[in-house]
Amino acid sequence: MRAESPNLSAVAHYHTLPDTPYNLWLSDELADHLHLPDDGTRVEVVGGEMVVSPGPTYDHNLIVQDVQRALFAVEIAEPDFPWRCVHTMDLNLSDIRDGYIPDLIVLDAELAAKARDAHARHLLPEQVEMVVEVTSLSNAADDRQPVLRRSTGTKWNGYAQVKVPYYLLIDRAPRSVQAVLYSDPDPESGAYLHFESWTFGEPIRLPEPFGFEIVTDEWRPWDA
Repeated sequence: MRAESPNLSAVAHYHTLPDTPYNLWLSDELADHLHLPDDGTRVEVVGGEMVVSPGPTYDHNLIVQDVQRALFAVEIAEPDFPWRCVHTMDLNLSDIRDGYIPDLIVLDAELAAKARDAHARHLLPEQVEMVVEVTSLSNAADDRQPVLRRSTGTKWNGYAQVKVPYYLLIDRAPRSVQAVLYSDPDPESGAYLHFESWTFGEPIRLPEPFGFEIVTDEWRPWDA
């Protein structure tokens, strides 16, 4: 297990678990077995590893809110707009036995209504059109394309492996400060084959099938 913040140093690095991390995550028991504090701390299974990270900061959440508000504005203006979104919803990547909690999930309105009626505890990749992740200092490496020295996959790999069509990565690292929309996932290689990017302060113009714009004027990097 990796604890992604010095604030979580009390969490032991090794635990004897009664089942696999993925199975326990799927049954919502993993956090209890790790004795995590009930303070917004998140546990995910990324590349087969348990990853524990603190809850997001206020400025992080405001960026997620900006994406939501842009989508809501189009939904209100255009009754036939087909997309809906949900935040911090568990995403079950059963094919690779990973479990993520994206900052935002965008899905078709009809599928969103069916998930609501079913009281869904997890969404599945085939229900998802786009995921949005906003990086934090504690766990940015898990969101990005992996570096060569990394021995396990990242969410970038996982989303491509399960064929999530679009992945919007909003990277707040001071050396990056950019948003990148990845598309054309290749499940065999676990990679996205196309991307386009925008710097902070530049409007993000999402292509079809979305066709809406996200204002980034107030987005800032995390403190270096």
